[in-house]
Amino acid sequence: MNRKTFLQLTGAALTLSACAPSGLTSTSAATAKKRSLRVVHLTDVHLQPGGPSAKGFERALHAAQSLNPKPDLILNGGDSIFDSLNKDKAKTREQWDLWHRVLKSENSLPVVSCIGNHDVWGWGRKKDKAVTEDKRYGKQWAVESFGLDNRFYSFDKGGWHFVVLDSTHHTDQFNYMAKLDEQQFDWLQNDLQNVPSQTPVLVLSHIPLLTFSSQFFNGLKKDEPAKLEWERRALMHQDAWEIKNLFNEHKNVKLCLAGHLHMQEELNFLGVKYLVNGAVSGNWWKGDFHEFKPAFAVLDLFADGSSSHEWIAY
Repeated sequence: MNRKTFLQLTGAALTLSACAPSGLTSTSAATAKKRSLRVVHLTDVHLQPGGPSAKGFERALHAAQSLNPKPDLILNGGDSIFDSLNKDKAKTREQWDLWHRVLKSENSLPVVSCIGNHDVWGWGRKKDKAVTEDKRYGKQWAVESFGLDNRFYSFDKGGWHFVVLDSTHHTDQFNYMAKLDEQQFDWLQNDLQNVPSQTPVLVLSHIPLLTFSSQFFNGLKKDEPAKLEWERRALMHQDAWEIKNLFNEHKNVKLCLAGHLHMQEELNFLGVKYLVNGAVSGNWWKGDFHEFKPAFAVLDLFADGSSSHEWIAY
């Protein structure tokens, strides 16, 4: 049974619905529209040697590939490996090697990836010169592992324009915070400016650009002010206001996908649908994360810019 909560704010044109992991949320009648693409959004796999993560990831990939109709594309939302922020080179290599092995043996679909905070190497080991002086320090290892030319980029497929962002911004105080650096924001402005107004746009980020569910983390550790400050800065983009204003200038931005929170959420704001699509790993491979089972999302994208989605508890 689905559970939905709707929040309406006067003048903001905002609608929120949070659904249980087994639920289906569909904003379009798929049978009445022309589908351009079917994509799967897999995020927060947190893969590591030992334990259940490899087999669990295999099950998720098999479930995604057995869907009917079969998806055209996998969007990997980041945090693909368990963690490299605080790991040495050997442990980080083991995780990436496992990621490549599972994808090579268990997946036949094309994969498009964005970088998650746990994919960044060494930001938690700033005193270790062997890490900080390595050419792969920071995001370079993830860029290479995902086969990317850059940490943010865009492409066109099936009549849609896809924008892949890098949410993780370096800060000495908290290792990272959620925002776009100046170079990336300038690039995003230029990229959207060059997309034809009739072409719908999907934006993929690891950390949500806009979310309500992040509020459930606030106040859980009232005796740890530093932790609360980090959560405020790291659970939703700090430049959400600027991004909202930019999207409002480009009405063809229709859909934003994110992970990071290990929860599921649909938020409709000023004509844009923001989805937080849970986590393949659930509670870091320890079962459900609060009410949300390990899951991924399948999305049908339509030629008119609308979309429908279903959360699959695989």
